[in-house]
Amino acid sequence: MTGNDDKILELLAQGRLALNKKAIMVNFELRDIDISYSTVKRRLPMLEEAGLVKMVREQGGYYQITDDGLAYLNEEFEPPEL
Repeated sequence: MTGNDDKILELLAQGRLALNKKAIMVNFELRDIDISYSTVKRRLPMLEEAGLVKMVREQGGYYQITDDGLAYLNEEFEPPEL
């Protein structure tokens, strides 16, 4: 897990939003969070493989945080190494 992973999960946890990669980037830009699009694009599939996010709509590639992702943020779950 990286600090960027935490920031992605924290964003998705806000209101349990379902966002695509572009929307994640727009929100980071609006918050002056410096994470590149390529990082988001690379890390989301890894977070999905670890069970921390899930794709909720294939068309458009929308992701949502899972219960395990929320548990991780609350330090109640240790995901596998990414």
